[in-house]
Amino acid sequence: MRSLRLLLAVLTCTLAAARVAAADAAPIRVACVGDSITYGYLLKNPATESYPADLARLLGRGYDVGNFGVSATTLLKDGDYSYWKQKALPAADHFAPAIVVIMLGTNDSKPYNWARRADLARDAGALIEHFRDLQSKPTVYVCLAVPVFKNPYGINEAHLAKIRAIWREVAASHQVPVIDATTPFLGKESLFCDGVHPTVVGAQLLAETVARAISAKTPAAGAR
Repeated sequence: MRSLRLLLAVLTCTLAAARVAAADAAPIRVACVGDSITYGYLLKNPATESYPADLARLLGRGYDVGNFGVSATTLLKDGDYSYWKQKALPAADHFAPAIVVIMLGTNDSKPYNWARRADLARDAGALIEHFRDLQSKPTVYVCLAVPVFKNPYGINEAHLAKIRAIWREVAASHQVPVIDATTPFLGKESLFCDGVHPTVVGAQLLAETVARAISAKTPAAGAR
């Protein structure tokens, strides 16, 4: 009997060690999908100063955060520079994420793209389902775009406000969580390099906002 108890104890310890090793070997992968704000445009070193880089530090060990931001891209499939047509999309798929954070729509507020706004809801829903259909079955978060204080690229805050509303409706209909990255930046133009793209401090605030949402209820891979 004593030998049996010893064997069970050894097995229990072995299984516990195996679980720890498995956790270390398989971090939770977070894919940050977006435009230049995600990429870290105008920052000296986007690889270390962008919001996904800050998010990785905030989430810490056990997470692997990938930056799949592409400057100037649109949510619209028929936009002037569509995210759907960039190599970043299949790269994000291949990353096999457990979590996907989508922040697109800012460039859709430009005149050429805004003229095609009737397709925004359709393409937003299609992007959510695109990621949900991955083999890794990630949980998808919709992150509402940060506010725009100036219009140096044809980006229009009034249009963007309507795009955020569209995202909210689509997120609700697809039952995915929404991260409000707009409110924390209201009245904080100083956190932007050019009125559109966050500074280093702005990127940190964006990362903190996303990290709180993820940490509040860390979803398991495969959650729908």
